[in-house]
Amino acid sequence: MEPTTEHRKKFGATKWKRITLLIVLGYEAVGCIIGGTFLIATPDGRMMDMPIDLMNGVFRDFLVPGIILFGLGILNTIAFFAVIRRTHSDWFWAYFSLGGLLIWFWVEISILHRFHWLHAMWGLPVIAGGLAAIQIIPSKYASLSKAMFICGILSSFFYLALNIFVPMQWSAYNSASQTVSELSAVNAPTRQLWVWLSTLYTVLVVAFSWGVWKSAQGNSRLRIAGCFMIAYGIVNVFWPLAPMHLREVLAAGGSSISDTMHLVFAGTTVMLMLLGIGFGAAAFGKTFRLYSIITILMLAVFGFLTSLDAPRVQANLSTPLAGVWERINIGVFLLWVVVLAITLLRKEGVQTANDK
Repeated sequence: MEPTTEHRKKFGATKWKRITLLIVLGYEAVGCIIGGTFLIATPDGRMMDMPIDLMNGVFRDFLVPGIILFGLGILNTIAFFAVIRRTHSDWFWAYFSLGGLLIWFWVEISILHRFHWLHAMWGLPVIAGGLAAIQIIPSKYASLSKAMFICGILSSFFYLALNIFVPMQWSAYNSASQTVSELSAVNAPTRQLWVWLSTLYTVLVVAFSWGVWKSAQGNSRLRIAGCFMIAYGIVNVFWPLAPMHLREVLAAGGSSISDTMHLVFAGTTVMLMLLGIGFGAAAFGKTFRLYSIITILMLAVFGFLTSLDAPRVQANLSTPLAGVWERINIGVFLLWVVVLAITLLRKEGVQTANDK
């Protein structure tokens, strides 16, 4: 039986999206490996004409960033060959590697305190690759479920953009040394902007979480994960009503019940995140379960590092890496949400194909 015109068009579209993804992965892999090699070979940055003071004291030289960048290059290389060989988990490796790059750009912009044109040069292809990777999954999706799952992907990208755009509106804010909560602190110049924009993130998260709950269909673990994620979204609605005070106010003894409630909301949010990840991990196979365990371990490590700076924030002391640790922690969770959304898209597509 000869393929129909519609089948040929779909095959051609998927083929070009796979080629686009391969170009992006290859481009990013070569760039990361070359850049990482240069930084490791000359940690003072002279081979790339980058002075060490660009990092604003976060790292003493470029050795550690170079090693991380080189590792991202290896990860993108693995993803490239997984996609070209059409392995069963090619979509996972594509999103894992591209997601790692997004976290890299986020942390890098936070450290540099500015957005450079090179971030667009290397970051926009990552977004293009992410969009192409959705389409290489050979499945058809139910429209409502697809929309809800895509809300999860959009929520992570939006929160990432939010953490780049809002800090730029406060010249004295330092993303490397200050926490995200300080953007919405009492009397912070970015409070209103952050509260209004973060509302959209909350809407996207709740829509996605509702989609997770609805897609369970007898999978009790996935249904429970959806419940915890819905609760996470609801907590995000009320969290802005309990803002912390600015550091100098806290150091002067100006804390109030609002600061206490802010910590309670923070602890509740982390607990709901971990429970959602835990039950989500148990709902799927070995690969996703292992990835979720790694995510939980990273949340524990970087959450601990962030907590060490909490007393120094209260005392208005220097916290040079508090913002970095916290943003890595947040980025790890955002990436997990993206991977979960893609997993559900794939599951929905397979189920729809089997029903036909």
